[in-house]
Amino acid sequence: MPKFVLLVYTDSALMGALPEGQFDSMMRDCLAHADDLTQDGTLLGFQQLEGPETARSVRIRNGRVSALDGPFAEAKEVLGGFNLIEAEDIDEAVRLAAEIPWARTGCIEVRPVRDIAVVRRQVGAPEAPEALPR
Repeated sequence: MPKFVLLVYTDSALMGALPEGQFDSMMRDCLAHADDLTQDGTLLGFQQLEGPETARSVRIRNGRVSALDGPFAEAKEVLGGFNLIEAEDIDEAVRLAAEIPWARTGCIEVRPVRDIAVVRRQVGAPEAPEALPR
């Protein structure tokens, strides 16, 4: 089944304007929904990100590495987390994205995930090594 990443962007102004307690309520709903999707095998993983003020952006130009504080561009909406899902097609993935509460305070970007095994074959790279148990 195809995989999709749901990139969760949030708008701090809209988040800050939520009535007292609504953020916590939305987060509880989001986590309960994630638990349901995990149990039915649709949600493969999800993570929240720390704020953009904790980020570092790394670039290499002319052989020189630079690491700057913050995200690479100023934006009204910032990446706040992601969900990795399996869905029949992009329409189903969009439907699932619309169920994420943060679509009301930002944006959920739905992107198909490339099969890296196919990419490896296309470019003549060796197969990925097996992961070691943790």
